[in-house]
Amino acid sequence: MFIATAYAMGAPGGDAGAQSGGGISSLIMMAVIFAIFYFILIRPQQKKMKEHTKMVEELKKGDEIITGGGIYGTVESVSTDTLTVKIAENTKVKITRGSVAHVITEEQKKPKE
Repeated sequence: MFIATAYAMGAPGGDAGAQSGGGISSLIMMAVIFAIFYFILIRPQQKKMKEHTKMVEELKKGDEIITGGGIYGTVESVSTDTLTVKIAENTKVKITRGSVAHVITEEQKKPKE
């Protein structure tokens, strides 16, 4: 009884050529899905990461920044991996360059009318 069921579930002999084409079409579909993921997810993330790296490299003394934790401050000194940021009178903190989320520009400082 089990052998008869196994034969009944097998593919007919005349379809052998059609099934090998299914492998190529599934491979093409996987390539298309990867391309979609690349252009929708991976490429924009890489572009954003390059912009952040450029922003962090261009930091200099006197820049006003916002950290990843939401702290506003002014850059007091810059070293290779760290920044000293003044966040209040007589209050300075040392942070890593990567924790800078945003640099406040002159346009953003102006009050909106």
